Amino acid sequence: MEIDPLSPAHKQGISSSCLLPFSLSLSPSLSLVASDIHTETVQAALAKHKEEKMALPMPTKRRSTYVQSPVINCTPPDSSSGSENEGALLRQSSVGADLEALDTPSLLQPPSLQSPDSWINHSVQGSSTSSSASSTLSHGEVEKCSGEIRQARVVCEIKTLCIGAGRVCVTVFVGLPTPHPPGVPINSRVSTKIQQLLNTLKRPKRPPLSEFFMDDQEEIVEVPQPDPNTPRPEGRQIIPVKGEPLGVVSNWPPALQAALVRWGATQGKSPALTALDITGKPLYTLTYGKLWSRSVKLAYTLLNKLGPKNEQVLKPGDRVALVYPNSDPGMFLVAFYGCLLAEVIPVPIEVPLSHKDAGSSQVGFLLGSCSVSLALTSEICLKGLPKMPTGEILQFKGWPRLKWVVTDSKYLTKPGKDWQPHIPTANTDPAYIEYKASKEGTVMGVAVSKVAMLTHCQALTQACNYCEGETLVNVLDFKKDMGLWHGVLTSVMNRIHTISVPYAVMKACPLSWVQRVHIHKARVALVKCRDLHWAMMAHREQRDTSLASLHMLIVADGANPWSVSSCDAFLNVFQIHGLKPEVICPCATSPEAMTVAIRRPGVPGTPIPARAILSMGGLSHGVIRVNAEDKNSALTVQDVGHVMPGALMCIVKPEGPPQLCKTDEIGEIVVNSRAGGNMYYGLPGVTKNTFEVIPVNTLGAPIGEIPFVRSGLLGFVGPGSLIFVVGKNEGLLMVSGRRHNADDLVATALAVEPVKTVYRGRIAVFSVTVFYDERIVIVAEQRPDASEEDSFQWMSRVLQAIDSIHQVGLYCLALVPANTLPKTHLGGIHIFETKQNFLDGNLHPCNILMCPHTCVTNLPKPRQKQPVGVGPASIMVGNLVAGKRIAQAAGRDLGMIEDQDLVRKHQFLSEALQWRAQTDPDHCLYVLLNAKGLVVSTATCVQLHKRAEKIAAVLIEKGSINTGNNVVLLYPPGIDLIASFYGCLYAGCVPVTVRPPHPQNLAATLPTVRMIIDVSKAACILTTQNLMRTLRSKEAAATVNIKTWPTIIDTDDLPRRRPPMIYKPPTAEMIAYLDFSVSTTGMLTGVKISHAAVSALCRSIKLQCELYSSRQIAICLDPYCGLGFVLWCLASVYSGHQSILIPPLELESCLPLWLSTLSQYRIRDTFCSYSVMELCTKGIGTQTEILKARGLNLSCVRSCVVIAEERPRLALTMSFSKLFKDLGLSPRAVSTAFGSRVNLAICMQGTTGPDPSTVYVDMKSLRHDRVRLVERGAPQSLPLMESGKILPGVRVIIVNPETRGPLGDSHLGEIWINSPHSASGYYAIYGEESLQADHFNTKLSFGDPTTLWARTGYLGFVKRTELLDAAGDRHDALFVVGSLDETLELRGLRYHPIDIETSVSRAHRSIAESAVFTWTNLLVVVAELSGSEQDALDLVPLVTNVVLEEHHLIVGVVVIVDPGVIPINSRGEKQRMHLRDSFLADQLDPIYVAYNM
Repeated sequence: MEIDPLSPAHKQGISSSCLLPFSLSLSPSLSLVASDIHTETVQAALAKHKEEKMALPMPTKRRSTYVQSPVINCTPPDSSSGSENEGALLRQSSVGADLEALDTPSLLQPPSLQSPDSWINHSVQGSSTSSSASSTLSHGEVEKCSGEIRQARVVCEIKTLCIGAGRVCVTVFVGLPTPHPPGVPINSRVSTKIQQLLNTLKRPKRPPLSEFFMDDQEEIVEVPQPDPNTPRPEGRQIIPVKGEPLGVVSNWPPALQAALVRWGATQGKSPALTALDITGKPLYTLTYGKLWSRSVKLAYTLLNKLGPKNEQVLKPGDRVALVYPNSDPGMFLVAFYGCLLAEVIPVPIEVPLSHKDAGSSQVGFLLGSCSVSLALTSEICLKGLPKMPTGEILQFKGWPRLKWVVTDSKYLTKPGKDWQPHIPTANTDPAYIEYKASKEGTVMGVAVSKVAMLTHCQALTQACNYCEGETLVNVLDFKKDMGLWHGVLTSVMNRIHTISVPYAVMKACPLSWVQRVHIHKARVALVKCRDLHWAMMAHREQRDTSLASLHMLIVADGANPWSVSSCDAFLNVFQIHGLKPEVICPCATSPEAMTVAIRRPGVPGTPIPARAILSMGGLSHGVIRVNAEDKNSALTVQDVGHVMPGALMCIVKPEGPPQLCKTDEIGEIVVNSRAGGNMYYGLPGVTKNTFEVIPVNTLGAPIGEIPFVRSGLLGFVGPGSLIFVVGKNEGLLMVSGRRHNADDLVATALAVEPVKTVYRGRIAVFSVTVFYDERIVIVAEQRPDASEEDSFQWMSRVLQAIDSIHQVGLYCLALVPANTLPKTHLGGIHIFETKQNFLDGNLHPCNILMCPHTCVTNLPKPRQKQPVGVGPASIMVGNLVAGKRIAQAAGRDLGMIEDQDLVRKHQFLSEALQWRAQTDPDHCLYVLLNAKGLVVSTATCVQLHKRAEKIAAVLIEKGSINTGNNVVLLYPPGIDLIASFYGCLYAGCVPVTVRPPHPQNLAATLPTVRMIIDVSKAACILTTQNLMRTLRSKEAAATVNIKTWPTIIDTDDLPRRRPPMIYKPPTAEMIAYLDFSVSTTGMLTGVKISHAAVSALCRSIKLQCELYSSRQIAICLDPYCGLGFVLWCLASVYSGHQSILIPPLELESCLPLWLSTLSQYRIRDTFCSYSVMELCTKGIGTQTEILKARGLNLSCVRSCVVIAEERPRLALTMSFSKLFKDLGLSPRAVSTAFGSRVNLAICMQGTTGPDPSTVYVDMKSLRHDRVRLVERGAPQSLPLMESGKILPGVRVIIVNPETRGPLGDSHLGEIWINSPHSASGYYAIYGEESLQADHFNTKLSFGDPTTLWARTGYLGFVKRTELLDAAGDRHDALFVVGSLDETLELRGLRYHPIDIETSVSRAHRSIAESAVFTWTNLLVVVAELSGSEQDALDLVPLVTNVVLEEHHLIVGVVVIVDPGVIPINSRGEKQRMHLRDSFLADQLDPIYVAYNM
């Protein structure tokens, strides 16, 4: 549908899909009123909505995203967040700088207002992502008792901003969740919009959901229950309707070619066709004599002159493509009749304009199914076809190889006098093939037999009362449908003079066809509604035209719902120009049944035929009801006349068996006639269902033996056997069991003041299947000068109008820039390609509005949590729970150390170092490499011992340290950090390792350092000279109060002193060091690690990995917390192996550094983080050939362990293994480790034992806190890899977090640990012990009441496998599913963010990374866009679809950001809470934010 909405006629004419029920017949004086009624209806519906005052939140858009809109119409960026200058500073800093900035809180308020107490004040109770946190890991209530703040552990919510191409991370510490979000300005743009969104979502959904829920294995999708008030058909069964008999006329030719022979011989000078030039003036006239002679020449050439040595290339019955432009009807006419005379079958198609034409490959499918190998075209057209550099015609996508033949007269051979074409009597052989595009976009060929072609011409002649020699003006495409049937076939049969008005002329001069009728006194005009509109638009320019000669104005798309208003408005304007009301003849056609019905030209003075005013509600249920109540939802349709002569018609149900409808039921029109299509050429399967339909009665018995053809038209038979059409099968949208017509929806959208917004009325409507139902999508082209506000206003109003009038919710409404939707050959919108672009993310909208909350009403009912109690099902018998083995597993025994000397050596790490310095002084423990792979420094046992002594001496002298004081170690990754750690142990202090601030990014990174120093009450800071200068710099002073630093000691140049004595702790239970880390939910947690735990952990790792003095390992990890710190600083001193240290930051400047080190040193065991593995996979995964040529070989690597505190990232480890397999990496080498805050190392693969096993779990059951194992490849299956073997000395049990009772094998629960190396507790400033008891010393509610367990806060399960461990027993595998803190509780179900993110990242090739979080029960998805910004809005529907399909969740907000914005910490974990806070504080600078309605 294409109209110029600027015209006043637009309002009159466009679309009265809904008209007032005032009378069944309209006199001309009333017609103008009727045509404006749809607009009135829409305005009335919108007025009703206005009273409700629902403000929809407008999307947030970055200026550069949508170039078309004028700058003044864009929302200026909100500078209140202060993020702009900050961003400018950050973008200049290097990526390397920024990795250091991870996990670093900073302050929203000026530093002077912040004291340590105010941080402690704002202890956060838990991640606001999840309400489950409170039930499982209640982080303690914060109470105020007489001014004293009591706190269990330091928990600080962190906020991270990431900007630029690398991940620049800025972390900001924010306070306790108060009534408005933490650290968010109350007037924040984002939070206001979310509030608006929440307000709109409070509206009740329609239809109301029936109340039922079954908690079984599957989630039940809500099935709308049948509404008892649904209208049902009540009439009797329809009786087939007969057309008048086809008259027998004595001089009708035996075949259509015979008519041409006759006129060519007897009326040679009679004009057959006049073609117009681009200005609308006659270009040439083809006489019947010329048409005959040229057609004969072409027939002769085709049969005799195409092959070498005049061999026959074409045989009668072969198919030939006709490729002619719309501006050249004469050449087409000659080619068509030339083919008929040669008895080859013409297949007219459109001229291909480019390799990427909309639907081009589908035309190729048509040519293939018809076995076409030859194409006829004109010389001019051939020159215009796209060529290859060699000059050959381009091979079009999906097309068979074609031979091109030019049919201009000069290339044709005149036959000898004795040659005459053979003209047999019309039979059932195919005469021509007409192409037809299906709803799915497939192009098929409808074959029309010679007898059907002839009979159709006879039927049209009789119905339209054609006379010999009259004139016909044809505006339609002459290659198919009405344009072909009237303007090429029936016209020749009746010696009619056809004036062909091409589409290009109509665009330049819309009134040209009216002028042609006037000039040639034409009796018949063949037009579409579009041509009526264009003529009305331009009619003021022409005063003296007369349409009095018209006997018939055939409206080819008169079956459309808006045709009634077009016809009325046209009549209203042109009645004064002599147009008679009775000459307007709408008709109904389809490629299969050809002309189904046409209104016969009336006798002057007869009343206009009746109209039907139908209820939209009734129509949506397929029932005819006259609308008398709600004028806002009525559809007025005009009849399309009577059945064609000689035809029989009935109405059958469109779905299922072709059962006859009742008289008041809408169904598909089926026709039996000799004048219809015979088959889809070359597609016998599809043919049977369309061309050989035998209707059945209510009992299912056939009503006869004659076959009917499905027309694809939906309608009914009205009074007086008049046919009414209400839509087409291909425009039918079935939503929740109700039918809606795409054309009706277009009509409503057009009636919503599109003048400011929609470009030339170009609107496409289609449905997509999402989550078990069809969802309606509307795409419109936006005018170049439309403002953002106008467009958004129009979109909101369309939503409301369609909601009111059609009672159906829209799923998506998109506006694309003008002229960007794929076009059909005549400039209409190619619906199928548009739909495909929408689904593939290639639509590139400039505005989009998704409304899933309104229209998705079939979600399963939210799960109700069952009351928690230990019921009979949980009764435990021996080691069985509810008939299953208890889910527990253990590593092997740590064993006793017999030798007392070894006991002394291993009890304290400080003593182990002294012992090594005495017994093996020159053994090298550490080697540090730089980015070039060169050794920067090394440390032997004695060097490390002596350096530690010097540091201890300095600490005691300068730092005036007391035993047990905390000392912060602020060093870059290296050997200084290790020496300082042992220096602290020698001096009797407790070391606290802290990541140093980045000098170029102090504002972001320094506050974290300050916070840990204050929280740990550090007495002193050990650091380097460079960092000491940084801490005291002016830049630092701008961020924190530098006057209150504790004593800072630089350890670069130490005097040669020894401490008076080396401290030995009185008991092994004393604290060895503090480990501070930021969790992914933004919690900063410090845990206490005792000397006993250190030696037990080191011994456990030594046994698992078989570490001893002669071994070498490579470590590419951050050395500041968790297992990374243990491997970097502790393990070598304990086990005596040599550690090659590679700071992960060095990989930024030299990606292959880690792998080349493994190859160069022939390393057997290496440890890395996910971020290191990802850097290698993305950065050098494609360069394996180059690396191989350089001699890189990884066949030496026996184990490569990824250190993490999360579910194993199977996709990443597998792609790493596959990519580097070519370099000799064993597929068995890569494995993962798992640790948590309460226990830094729980699992690690080690060197012996079975390979890690992988299982597939049903994701739906995980949401219900259950584990259901499925086969690989099962739908909704999630692969989970074992997190490594459980370490020696560790016992694991799976516990129900609510009841605290043990669970059975393969049941999901919280992982509890019993191990000698668990942490002693959270580092608490005040002595609040409840949390310690809950997390570190907790007991099972039944079963084994004595063992003390530590709660990891992670969900997982234990599964006994068929594999055997070293001792020969069956191996128990531990599978980690995810952190309880991180889970999202939505609709009563538990979701793991990583699962939703995996789906989102798969949705479109441009999504580089994604993160999800919740805000006030809305799911927010943040996606990083790696493509161009014009792809940004394509992601919104795709993200919404995939989350709905795979997770049964409706996304509330979709945020599209630049690459690198999602903060990721040093372990490669996403910091989702930081991201959430940045979003709410409006600091993300998003490309686009879509608020889903």
